[in-house]
Amino acid sequence: MSIWTIGCIPPAAFVSALERWGWSATLQARDRERAAAVCQLTRAASSFVCAAEGHSVDQEECECPAEMPPALVVFSGGTAFNSVAGVLQQLTTRVAHIMPVSDDGGSTAEIVRVLGGPAVGDIRSRCLRLADDSDEEGKAVRELLAHRLSSASAQEAKAEWYQIVEGDHALWAGISEAYKHTIRAFLVYFHTQIQRHSTERFNFRNGSVGNFFFAGARLFFRSLEAAIFLFSRVARIPEGSVVLPAICTEERITLGAQLVDGSVIRGQNQISHPTVAAESPGPNRVDKHSLGPPLPEPIQRIFYLSSEGTNQEHEVFPPPNPPVLTHLEHADAIIYGMGSLYTSICPSLILPGVGEHIAWRDCPKILILNGSHDRETSACRAHKGPMAATDIVQAVCDTLNRRCARRGDELHHTADAYVTALLVPRGGGIEVDREGLSHLGIRRVVDVDSLQDSSGNCIFDPSALVAAIRDIVEASTVRQAGSNGASSSRVPAHQSAVMHQALAAVTLHQSKQ
Repeated sequence: MSIWTIGCIPPAAFVSALERWGWSATLQARDRERAAAVCQLTRAASSFVCAAEGHSVDQEECECPAEMPPALVVFSGGTAFNSVAGVLQQLTTRVAHIMPVSDDGGSTAEIVRVLGGPAVGDIRSRCLRLADDSDEEGKAVRELLAHRLSSASAQEAKAEWYQIVEGDHALWAGISEAYKHTIRAFLVYFHTQIQRHSTERFNFRNGSVGNFFFAGARLFFRSLEAAIFLFSRVARIPEGSVVLPAICTEERITLGAQLVDGSVIRGQNQISHPTVAAESPGPNRVDKHSLGPPLPEPIQRIFYLSSEGTNQEHEVFPPPNPPVLTHLEHADAIIYGMGSLYTSICPSLILPGVGEHIAWRDCPKILILNGSHDRETSACRAHKGPMAATDIVQAVCDTLNRRCARRGDELHHTADAYVTALLVPRGGGIEVDREGLSHLGIRRVVDVDSLQDSSGNCIFDPSALVAAIRDIVEASTVRQAGSNGASSSRVPAHQSAVMHQALAAVTLHQSKQ
């Protein structure tokens, strides 16, 4: 069967294929036909939806609260924390991974250029890392969706793409017909959407098959969250583990960096990993391990721009994805993962309401320090030279406080309201001033065993890092049990209500602008 004969599969056929995995209509579906169809599936997925929306069972309602694994919220990008994400499941599967949707490099850039919408690259990367590959089929699916098309030329990449979408590529070996049909259907849908944009020729060079799958599912359901939910079910991501876009939108998201001299760099890729024009046209794979040319000036702050904006006058203030705030309310620990500080971590922290929720929480707030500097931290606004650990903590604090934001809704919390512990890789290249950290209120600094990656950079030993996280979370649990009996680190109801009221006020203010 060619792609042309299956390109018009009716929605009912998709829904029938998905029914086994309980896709839910509670995630946004604006098309009434699709909404009516998927509503029939809600009951089968109700328990999973509760987890996806951040609902939590109170300890008094749980039959065995002592055995309940901790609930974690992790802010990270799509690369550095991946090495830990799978190992973290040995501690708990109750993890909300908060991911930015502002990536604009490589394969993602081409998708956004032709089809618009939020970036899916970091989402795809984390979902693949969490997927169950304990059997041969799971491994085959991961290999397929992690595959990149030829980088030699656009023609070779397009020919390989046709093999995949027609179902003839060797990568389909080991994937059952039902699974193959489900994945392939969304690849076909992605292809048909590209064909509709005849004025924009799509370049498949270096294309990520996984990105194409997520983009196709997002376009079909008109919801990135629905696409994530679908993959979570078919790939058997453990229940309780959720991947959440920091912003819930179907629009393009653009990141900007204001430097200390007032100039602005537009676009995540230009901030973090600028690329020079290649000999071959089309998307080039971003080398996230290279330092790249230095920034002309240190970064002052990160912010969001309108789709065509180029300076601070075009700053916009998107609201956070509501489940992000809900998960923060019920987390037993909040983790800022390693990765690019200003383009992977901070884009999720500058959103209105996030700083308020984190500051209110009485739970461990763990910052994981990188093993080496990258382009974003190689210059510091407070002094000459690269950023030290104290500077990175202060940058996180300033971001959560929304310092220098044009809207004037700054917070004024101290650093220890946002960071209570720092994990440092042994032998790392970032200066750690323990006395300076103590002055900021961070008195728990833990050295963690490290490894060297293929480039010789210092990285965490994943097992040692998870063990360090476990120790901090368990110590907090013991402390709270000792001071409050059977108390929970969750926000009291009256505090939660106050936070929601504050967020509602911020959202209302934004709507009036």
